[in-house]
Amino acid sequence: MFPAGFAGSTLGDLVDSGPRLAAHPVPAKPADPGRELRNRLESLTSLRFVAAVVVFLFHSSLEPLFSDPDAGRAYARVLEMAGWIGVSFFFVLSGFVLTWSARSNDTVLGVWRRRAVRIYPNHVVMWGVAIVLMGWAGGMPQWWQAVPNLFLVHSMIPKITVFSNLNDVSWSLSCEAFFYLLFPLLLRIVNRIRPERLWYWAGAVAAAVMLMPAVAQLLPAGPALPFDPTSTWRFWFVYVFPPVRTLDFVLGMIMARVLVERRWIGLRTTPAVALLVAAYLLALNVPFLYGLAAVSIVPMALLIPAAASADLAGRPSRLRAHGLVRLGEISFALYMVHRLVLVYGKKALGTDLTWSTPVALGVVAAAFGLCLTGAWLLSTFVEWPMVRLLGSPRADRRASLSDTPPDAADAPDAGDAPSAVDVPNTVDVPDTADAPDTADGVDAPGATAGITPGSNDLLVDLPVPRAESGVDAGTAP
Repeated sequence: MFPAGFAGSTLGDLVDSGPRLAAHPVPAKPADPGRELRNRLESLTSLRFVAAVVVFLFHSSLEPLFSDPDAGRAYARVLEMAGWIGVSFFFVLSGFVLTWSARSNDTVLGVWRRRAVRIYPNHVVMWGVAIVLMGWAGGMPQWWQAVPNLFLVHSMIPKITVFSNLNDVSWSLSCEAFFYLLFPLLLRIVNRIRPERLWYWAGAVAAAVMLMPAVAQLLPAGPALPFDPTSTWRFWFVYVFPPVRTLDFVLGMIMARVLVERRWIGLRTTPAVALLVAAYLLALNVPFLYGLAAVSIVPMALLIPAAASADLAGRPSRLRAHGLVRLGEISFALYMVHRLVLVYGKKALGTDLTWSTPVALGVVAAAFGLCLTGAWLLSTFVEWPMVRLLGSPRADRRASLSDTPPDAADAPDAGDAPSAVDVPNTVDVPDTADAPDTADGVDAPGATAGITPGSNDLLVDLPVPRAESGVDAGTAP
């Protein structure tokens, strides 16, 4: 699959020489401190948290909480497609951030190592927690469920009892692991696209995503999903199968190049959010397979560079609020813990127990608080220490030992979330703003390559805070 000597190559070796670099050069330290702050794309970190919250709310709607059936149905209806679209956003964001933060002097093995360190420790811990909780609830997974899940290959298997088991959100990490494996080759391909053709390629990839539900009709019509008449085979192909979901990731990569090559159309964050909201309303009213990603893929691909361009131009943005960015830095861990909290928390309270609408909403809020606490614990005692220990070569690790969590600049994935990626000084996005944006944080490319919806990275690449040393920390719902 990979040419001889590929793993030891640098990212700069993987493209033709010339004006179009495969990865961003290591930038000189900016002379303007204000510019250095603008080069941190913190809006993307915040957006990863927003996506993680959306996925949490969606999963909360699957639990029987409301004693009023009409209130329960209304709550579920509003959130019906939120989780599916949230994880798809992680995948696009993951491709964008990894491409944006890639460095020409980084090695393929270094990229793979950081990505693995970014998502795997959290996954292994939550895999073990899931087995303990399943045992407490009176059931244990079979070896053919647990082993593929542990090694993040379960999304390749078209059986819902395999790809949706244990900590079932880990299916997206299986996709992210596949993206990371292919990333060096994909970067080589994407960076060979001529700048004037980037939008054509973005359109072609988005069109391919939209066509996947039609292609899925070639697969068997049964058995049906437990929650929808749709065929399990077709759902798996459109939404879970890693080679198909790579299209979302590649679209994010192309959009990163669009921004770097100054081909961005100038769309602001607020209109991009409005487009995504409109796409969500459409997703609620189209056939299930089309609502998963097809109708929202274009707005998602537009929102990410819109938010990033606002950060680069230094326009005011609520998405750069310090508290929101800090929450974005634990969004990967939030994604990893929330499903188990909801499922087994409800079992502990009573499977058949329901509440009045105000109390049920209070239970959701309490569950979210518990998830945030678990996410902080997982980040503080597993994710960040492992990134500091294993996320960089030994010499760099010594320089990164500090009380500050490590830097993270790659996504999703359902896996990680961006925290701050530095932008090369050669990338200048002038501020053409007439008015401040109301909704726009990951750092721009160059200084590090780390982030993780998600995926999110949920997902996803979910974020890790930056360390003062600038050492890359790695992963995305």
